Amino acid sequence: MQQTIHNNAGNKLKNKRMKKLITIIVLTLTINCFSQTQGEMNTDASNAYKKVDMELNNVYQKVLTEYKSDLTFINRLKKAQRIWISYRDAELEMKFPAENKQYEYGSIYPMCVSYFLKGLTEERTEKLRVWLTGIQEGDACSGSVKMK
Repeated sequence: MQQTIHNNAGNKLKNKRMKKLITIIVLTLTINCFSQTQGEMNTDASNAYKKVDMELNNVYQKVLTEYKSDLTFINRLKKAQRIWISYRDAELEMKFPAENKQYEYGSIYPMCVSYFLKGLTEERTEKLRVWLTGIQEGDACSGSVKMK
């Protein structure tokens, strides 16, 4: 009987140690698998911005191709795009006005810039996409946008 009690106590101790070991392993793997350094987050944000910027450029090129016979429109589109780029840059400077940005905003600054630019770029892409998708026939204010 005493040996059974001793074995049970030993098994409980082994189980307790095993649970602690498993808990430590799981926590270590969880932290290592899901955490990112600020540098990695900055890179991810930059890549996300680059992706939407490429989409904007693709949509812009498609609009240029689609409307190539309307030279007045093409010239105005190019002018508007140059102005939009200036607007985008001015918005960024307004959002983060400090001279020494890295010091003022910290290591998160590159990530914040990328996400801010990503949002502006997505908005611009959707505005330009209208010239490709068209608008409903009967819209009296369609201007240069083609009808669906």
